[in-house]
Amino acid sequence: MKKWLSFIVIAMLAIFMAACTANEDAGQEKPDDEKDNGQTTDTPEATEKVLLLNNGNEPTSFDPSIGFDSVSWNALNNLMEGLTRLNEDHQPVEATAEKIDVSEDGLTYTFTIREGAKWSNGDAVTANDFVFGWLHMLDPNTASPAAFLAYFIEGAEAYNNGEGAAEDVAIKAVDDKTFEVKLTAPTEAFLNIITNPSFFPINEKVATDNPEWFTEADSFVGNGPFKLVQWDHDVKFVFEKNEHYWDADTVKLDKVEWAMVNDTNTEYQMYQANELDVSDIPSELADSLMDSDEVSIMDQAGIYFYRFNTTKEPFTNQKVRQAFAKAVDQQEIVEFVTKNGEKPAHGFVSYGFTGPDGNEFRDTNGNLVEFNAEEAKKLLEEGMAEEGWDTLPEVTLSYSTSDTHKRIAEALQSKFKEALGIDVKLQNVEASVFSSEQKELKHQLSRSSFLHDYADPVNALESFITGSSMNRTGWSNAEYDKLIADIKNETDAEKRWQMLLDAEKLLMEEAPIFPVHYYNQVTLEKPNVSGIVRHPVGYLDLKWADKN
Repeated sequence: MKKWLSFIVIAMLAIFMAACTANEDAGQEKPDDEKDNGQTTDTPEATEKVLLLNNGNEPTSFDPSIGFDSVSWNALNNLMEGLTRLNEDHQPVEATAEKIDVSEDGLTYTFTIREGAKWSNGDAVTANDFVFGWLHMLDPNTASPAAFLAYFIEGAEAYNNGEGAAEDVAIKAVDDKTFEVKLTAPTEAFLNIITNPSFFPINEKVATDNPEWFTEADSFVGNGPFKLVQWDHDVKFVFEKNEHYWDADTVKLDKVEWAMVNDTNTEYQMYQANELDVSDIPSELADSLMDSDEVSIMDQAGIYFYRFNTTKEPFTNQKVRQAFAKAVDQQEIVEFVTKNGEKPAHGFVSYGFTGPDGNEFRDTNGNLVEFNAEEAKKLLEEGMAEEGWDTLPEVTLSYSTSDTHKRIAEALQSKFKEALGIDVKLQNVEASVFSSEQKELKHQLSRSSFLHDYADPVNALESFITGSSMNRTGWSNAEYDKLIADIKNETDAEKRWQMLLDAEKLLMEEAPIFPVHYYNQVTLEKPNVSGIVRHPVGYLDLKWADKN
């Protein structure tokens, strides 16, 4: 594996996981059958191994080019598979591709697809399916939020921006089982990046016959460890083991049932009732449950934060944005609101990234945003004076439906009143529309989150370049754009690292966002469940999961 991938975060992506339709005996072995003479049989009757998980909300989409979020890609990662897959040690390894050849200059990758790689309907997976899937992601009409991840491919950015043609994208099917990709520059993280669901293939024949193939269980076709057999929208969806998967012998579960419950207390009650095998911990029960033998705590490469809409007053003014940022007491929130052992966030890049000097990125850049009520009040007064405001324009804070989001929003509302003397209104928006409204800059101040797609700080920082679908703030800075572009082309490791540090400092100084806390994963898991893999900068993986 490439050298810098050894710096991958020892953590993992956080996500709600669960389901609710099995009874208390689901996944358990039944007692020996009684014979007429009162004796038992020698072997217990086998039952299905059914894992019960909670997805939190309805998936945004099972189109791998669109479902660029945790409520979609955790399921997608088990329904489909790319050329590479993160293994149990969180390293990218051969998956649908059985062989990978790299040219001497590091620009051309040639993948040989396994003869045994098949779709859940029995079709063979071909190189053309990867060409079709990747071009679908890059097609401007698809409007994939993940398309920027592919910009290291020659011709990809131009095509996605509407300035080039699909045939100019440097991917091709040499033959049915040979897929070739040419990059614009050597990219150390390439094999890691293409584990992202956005780089999954799409069955060209199925998608051509039915462009809405991904919207229902009876039309969905995947190539991963499981197949989608039921989808009751907004209620639950169900997986079964995919007998056509090339590595089906590794898959131990027969079925996975996913609920869609976005209330942590309800989720925990279902866990207690054996209707779920995994649960988050309600914050009000954290003190009593954190020492349980069923609790697992791991860091994640990601951050919970808020976005300012810099096109709407009063956040058109930098000092006003800085004032609100400095009025946030991150330590208070993790101690008294979330209470799940998270680390307070004082910069945008999370813990877990080590530079060429051996030092942690977060430690080197230090605390760039900290609570300081006195300075916050001063900056607010200066910003209002610059704009000629005697009264600050009304502020509305928006968050998507969730008990946790609500509690954090209420804590922020209270702190803004205490530190700045400002009455901030709260707006709860259904999760199904919140993201699209945020992209359209309809919200003034809104909650958000970022989970790494691959193991490099630039993955987080590039979100805020001008025009990025991940920006969602209206903020644009030419110096920042150039810095990110230079980082992507810099081959000197030490220079590149310093540029990453400088980029984060600039982002925090301009303050189009403010950080709240870094993610971790705190879960309750039944003792009879094993093998669920939660990748540091990846996705939930059930390929190795088991339930006894």
